[in-house]
Amino acid sequence: MPIGKLDHYSIRTLDIEASRRFYTEVMGFEVGFRPAFDFPGLWLYNGARHPESYGVVHIIGVDLANPEGLKAYLGDRDLSTLNGTGTVDHMAFAATGLADMRERLERAAVPYRERTVPDLNIHQVFLEDPSQVTIELNYPAHEAQQAA
Repeated sequence: MPIGKLDHYSIRTLDIEASRRFYTEVMGFEVGFRPAFDFPGLWLYNGARHPESYGVVHIIGVDLANPEGLKAYLGDRDLSTLNGTGTVDHMAFAATGLADMRERLERAAVPYRERTVPDLNIHQVFLEDPSQVTIELNYPAHEAQQAA
């Protein structure tokens, strides 16, 4: 079977609530079904859910009082590694609605930077989630031109 599209990415965090707020209020995702794992977390969805959907972002909570469930399922990680994207530079999403996203970022006081990619007609917005994971949002360049 050939490899298809990216299914989801997972973030380990000590602050599930900060991640929930960011991914719902800024990114516009919705909290949805998550299996009954023996560790805290959230699965966030981007629109329609169907039986083959596993969410687009999985938030993995680190419970310092009871870390055994997470260790048994996904293995142990040094807490000092829970910031940033490590060797992965960023996650990217195709998007529309640049003006709305700018408003959400401003309202949530989330710093971001923008640039238009020459020759590709893509306008990029870069931001970081509460765990310092870099996210790239790719909008049609005409949306940036309309807002100028």
